[in-house]
Amino acid sequence: MTRFHALLAGSTLAALLASTGLHAEEAEVAPVIGPAIAPGEIVVTGEKAARTLQHTPTSVAVTTPEKIARETLLSIQDVYARTANLSDTYGSAGFTIRGITNSGVGGGGQADTASVYVDGAPIPRQALYGGPTDLWDVQQVEVLRGPQSTIQGLNALAGGIVITTRDPSLDRWSGDARVLWTDRNDRTFSAALGGPLIADELGLRLSAERRANRGVIRNVTRGGYDDAMESLNLRGKLKWTPSALPGVEAVASYNRVRREGGYLYQYARTDVPDYYDNRTSTADQPNRGWIASDIALFKLGVPLADGLKLSSATSWNRSRVQSVADSDNTAANLSTINNIYRFKTLTQELRLNYEDNHLSALLGAWYYRRTGGLTARSQVNVTTPTGTITSLLAPYVGASSAATIASAYAQVLPVIPVAYAASQPERVETMALFGDARWRVADRLTLIGGFRLDRERNRYAAQTTATFTGTLPDTSFLGAGYAPLVAAVNAGVLGLVDDANAPMAASTRTFHAFLPKAGISMDWTPDLTTALTVQRAYRSGGSSQNPARATLVAYNPEYSWNYEASLRSKWLGGRLVINANAFYMTWKNQQVVAYFSDNTYDYNTVNAARSHLYGFEVEASARLSQAVDVYASAGHTRTKFDDFTLPTGASSTLLLSGTEFPYAPRWTLAGGINARHGPISGNLNANYRSAVYTGTGQNQAASRVGGRTVVNGQVGYQADHWNLFVFARNLLNEKYQQYSYAAAHIAVLGDPQTFGIGAGLHW
Repeated sequence: MTRFHALLAGSTLAALLASTGLHAEEAEVAPVIGPAIAPGEIVVTGEKAARTLQHTPTSVAVTTPEKIARETLLSIQDVYARTANLSDTYGSAGFTIRGITNSGVGGGGQADTASVYVDGAPIPRQALYGGPTDLWDVQQVEVLRGPQSTIQGLNALAGGIVITTRDPSLDRWSGDARVLWTDRNDRTFSAALGGPLIADELGLRLSAERRANRGVIRNVTRGGYDDAMESLNLRGKLKWTPSALPGVEAVASYNRVRREGGYLYQYARTDVPDYYDNRTSTADQPNRGWIASDIALFKLGVPLADGLKLSSATSWNRSRVQSVADSDNTAANLSTINNIYRFKTLTQELRLNYEDNHLSALLGAWYYRRTGGLTARSQVNVTTPTGTITSLLAPYVGASSAATIASAYAQVLPVIPVAYAASQPERVETMALFGDARWRVADRLTLIGGFRLDRERNRYAAQTTATFTGTLPDTSFLGAGYAPLVAAVNAGVLGLVDDANAPMAASTRTFHAFLPKAGISMDWTPDLTTALTVQRAYRSGGSSQNPARATLVAYNPEYSWNYEASLRSKWLGGRLVINANAFYMTWKNQQVVAYFSDNTYDYNTVNAARSHLYGFEVEASARLSQAVDVYASAGHTRTKFDDFTLPTGASSTLLLSGTEFPYAPRWTLAGGINARHGPISGNLNANYRSAVYTGTGQNQAASRVGGRTVVNGQVGYQADHWNLFVFARNLLNEKYQQYSYAAAHIAVLGDPQTFGIGAGLHW
């Protein structure tokens, strides 16, 4: 952390001491407050109304094309690392916003708490680690922190990430191409071309990116590299603004992604010398993932009157994700995972937007339908339940003898090998009516209001088949006198496996939610605005399967209230910009996993937790001169489970009361400096994430992984139509872990030090 503090302190001090030649960083903040949008200002689109960043009280971090280029950002995971109160989780499996993981903090429930959208299409969580979230030809990435339930609706309790790709130009043809090559044999070839098919009316843009990465985790059992990856991302966009219909705008696009690569997280052995720089795997089975994603979108905007516009947005997304893994991570063929997720998602939104000098408002209707589900074919090992065996035998031989027999039995059969097959189809259908308004009641005072009426109907089903694939202990291994008891235990083991078999069962549930929002904003000066807002959010309920009992168990929605204060400010004549948000959230009826016996698979989702969290984000940027600018951000979050009350009959070793959320760093810091001298430019940036707990419960201290500071840089030469640059990731070779399983001597390691070279063409 010392290296990072030195960089951050130097940048911030220079910004505060500079008194001349400063200009707001055009790529990070909007230079002017107010409803009018001047050229060059950043426009936030995630709230579905055209507002500048400085005029948006929601906590929004924006990543622009300039930042993507000068920091060589390749994927959405790069944005996670550089944004205040945003962090990745288990490898590339997900992310947290303000300490809340996108899949929920209690391990239970089907719905997400945050979503990633590409041009308005929600991306399934299972495809995020390698789907259409790479950043080539992307116009803007917005991270909306805090509940977005009134605007985004489904899966928005923690926030949302909105990726907007580049639109076609209607006035001239242009193209971009780029080649990247690293010392880790990661090769990326990117190209884009676009322009008018009909001048000022119809434009086309095509983009493509091909990536091939050798990988860094060498498999000493199978050969090759476990995390080797190849991907192809193709996108086409049409934009039409017919001259015969002034103000009408239509955009159609199609995005196709095919990726074969490492599993969504990759383990490396920690029982080998210098395991950070000698990353190895002993898995005898592949650790691979295949993603096929197709997204089609159509947007239409029609002006109805002065300040009034009708918009329609339709998205269709088909994703197929197959994940296979060696779950025992050894050279022995013990257990494997083979999961296939298939989803089709359709969304339709109709929206009226109105703008005048006093009122900015929208009213919309939304429809969402997701169908698909999971098909699993796995070989799993269930730890032999000595407690259950002891309870079974105690009435016949007494507790002491029963415990002795159970222990001896577990030595012969330490795990119960099971071939497990499951089919879990689902259908989620949501309809909503929503509204949002900003009403300027005085020159400086604006009232904020919003609502969402949400109706969700979801259907979850499950069918499981479990088959014992091992060899039962010989009934006489303890002697002939104990043979009947051993035979009874053998029968119990087979019965335990048989209990996990179930024919297809389905449960359909319907939920209604009213989600209000209210607030007030004050423009103290043209350069200083504060706001207070409060809003309700929710995560829908559903049904979860208890694998051991082969039953579907219903659980209810969870709700939160978020209280937020915001500051938007410009100083030194607009040459220094400082924005901040502070928040406090209460959360009840949280969905968590509860166990109902010693059986590892006797669990399901229940509503049992209550918690709160609070914190802040501060983001600043300044231009020290025409050639140098700096930027910095800080995020702080504290999370705590306040209560954990299980239903009757449930038990858990993961008692949550008084503990923190998993993967919830208390501090996330980032900063950087850009410098230009003629055709030569450079960037140096760093990001810090404090320690996190990768597990939950009273013993979560055992799952703690330490903080890390990662420094990156780029130096380049820019000519009129081409550029050359060199870049470094993890410049100081920080060695850190994202997850550690000490008992098995494996860990998910952070990215290694990497150097690369790139070249680009622009015409």
